[in-house]
Amino acid sequence: MRMKRYLVLLSAVAVAALALPAVASAQSGHFVTGGANDPTCTDIGTQVRCSGKVAGLGGTTFTITITAQGTASVVCINPAGHRAPGQDTTVTATGSTGPIPTPTNGQFTFTLTTAPPGPLPATPTCPNNKWTPVITDVTFTTATLSLFEDSTLSDQITVPVQ
Repeated sequence: MRMKRYLVLLSAVAVAALALPAVASAQSGHFVTGGANDPTCTDIGTQVRCSGKVAGLGGTTFTITITAQGTASVVCINPAGHRAPGQDTTVTATGSTGPIPTPTNGQFTFTLTTAPPGPLPATPTCPNNKWTPVITDVTFTTATLSLFEDSTLSDQITVPVQ
């Protein structure tokens, strides 16, 4: 009887041990880094474009996002259409791949571009609410790349913007 209980207990432990690595490896995606493999981000005016590679993907889908803050150069346009310098202001540009099915080899090479920053409020960047602020350029310094597997954050890295 003791031997039977021992075998049942041993079987339960073995099944649990086999199940745990599968759970642990499901969220092991990461950005590939090191030397020439480092993700790169480039300032392209009012947007940021990042390229790189992710590996170790194990979920059903994955999503890569970019969030980049910068200082926007602003001009203000009055109701008559005349332009005047505005107040430079901090803006955020974001981008996302949207959900992508995980490749069978668990690796993906990406190039992703943010959308331009959204419309600015008229004030305080311009003299009053009748003026329209227009972003002419943004100086970005860093971008944060995030990797989500099945909507769960797997890895995050901050990259200098060139």
